[in-house]
Amino acid sequence: MTQRDVIADLTAEGEEIEAMLAGLADDAWDQPSPAPGWTVAHQVAHLAFIFRLAGTAAAEPEVFKAMAAQAAGDFEGAVNAALGLYLGTPPNVLLSRWREERDTAIKALAAVPADQVVPWLVRPLPPAVLACAGMMELFAHGQDVADAVGVTREYTDRLWHVAWFATLVWDFGYQSRALPTPDVQYRYELTAPSGATWEFGPADAEQRITGPAEDFCLLVTRRRHRDDLALKAVGRDAEYWLEIAQAYRGPAGEGRRPGQFKA
Repeated sequence: MTQRDVIADLTAEGEEIEAMLAGLADDAWDQPSPAPGWTVAHQVAHLAFIFRLAGTAAAEPEVFKAMAAQAAGDFEGAVNAALGLYLGTPPNVLLSRWREERDTAIKALAAVPADQVVPWLVRPLPPAVLACAGMMELFAHGQDVADAVGVTREYTDRLWHVAWFATLVWDFGYQSRALPTPDVQYRYELTAPSGATWEFGPADAEQRITGPAEDFCLLVTRRRHRDDLALKAVGRDAEYWLEIAQAYRGPAGEGRRPGQFKA
């Protein structure tokens, strides 16, 4: 299919999650999320800081490079420590701050010419790719919020960006586990929420992964256990990839347990 407008979809996804948050009672923000030790407020604080980073990278590249260099020794720790910049404020204030960081980042990314790159954590990225990474963050942490407060999400074809990004960074699961990246190509054939078929990777690749796009996105963000998803693999490498897939750098985390969520 033709690549969707990531800026429009990033905006819509953010607004949908904001609507879910705006309807919560204040005490729901203290509700534990599926991520151990993180409440709903932690999830929103994380999103606020991630979008602050993206907005800075797009609008003030040199400032971002200085920030990244300062945290180079333990970037994961720096990101978690930054939660303190947002936590401890009333829910309406935290929601407003996330909205401002998000809108500022989207505007900054939209202003970068498509043929230029934006500095990022490991290497510079085209603005559209960084926006797709933002979609992945929104999907993952939005799912944590939904699970925490008992909301059933209605997935849309905006997931295209999350799925495509995951196929672009298919080797992150190996890297996070210090495993050698195999010399192999994967073919992904996913069924979109709309019923359309999304195809990524060489058509003649022997290693193949098929299934619902929403299941694929839940898997690569490690928000559901593979046993609870309708994904299929053809080939030994593809089978193993489904066990370790992740669309983000750094530690894989605990993931989710089989049967943790209702079908």
